[in-house]
Amino acid sequence: YLWQTPAKNKDEIIKVIEYVKNQYKNNSIGRFATILKETDEFIGWTGIKYVNDHVENGNTNFYDYGYRLHEQYWNKGYATEASVAWLKYGFNVMNIDKMNAYTHAENDASNHILQKIGMNFVQNYPDSNDVIWKWWQMKNPEILG
Repeated sequence: YLWQTPAKNKDEIIKVIEYVKNQYKNNSIGRFATILKETDEFIGWTGIKYVNDHVENGNTNFYDYGYRLHEQYWNKGYATEASVAWLKYGFNVMNIDKMNAYTHAENDASNHILQKIGMNFVQNYPDSNDVIWKWWQMKNPEILG
């Protein structure tokens, strides 16, 4: 569902590493390695990033929650558990006013997770290749309160 290919050479890898480092340096947040406690296995990444380097669904300068887990760890509750933890962190520690996420429209599992954790579906939208995505959002309940 993500349409990305693995890095093909060292220069591409360095570019990705620099992007991730800059997220931490400039925004004090980013995607984090996600480790299974029981086995210390790397199962993927989860986290919040600040999107200010491109426009997504007409938006820029926004916080985005996302995750990618290795397929063998799908349907085990890990994405839901991480999602809840990151939303709490974003709202309670970072004081983000709203969290955004976007999923491939056909990715039923991720769409279900976002709905289950309380994110609100806003709209479908096409990307530049006419692939349809779903835009999700959740406002900080403490700020609304």
